[in-house]
Amino acid sequence: MKHWYVYIMASKPNGVIYIGVTDSIEERVREHKNKIYPKSFTAKYNCESLVYFEAFENGEKASVRERQFKKWKRDWKIKLIEEMNPSWSDISANWNLDNREFRINK
Repeated sequence: MKHWYVYIMASKPNGVIYIGVTDSIEERVREHKNKIYPKSFTAKYNCESLVYFEAFENGEKASVRERQFKKWKRDWKIKLIEEMNPSWSDISANWNLDNREFRINK
């Protein structure tokens, strides 16, 4: 069964945060970490740590949740992250991501 994910990337604890949605969390996190899109928000602000995610079986529900998060006040987002991940650890640190670097020029 295919899953969809709403996720939050951060530059550092209490730093810049980015909220996204994807159907391939491992691939998307790898893209952020390797700055595949060098002009993107996450590349510009070094949002390289996966600090939070939620899984969904339905892409539309994941998209609704992403839009909900984006409307929240920053304090609410920080509280959400710290309830699950108080140290703001990179959840993907132990994942077996293929970190070969490549860039797509756009």
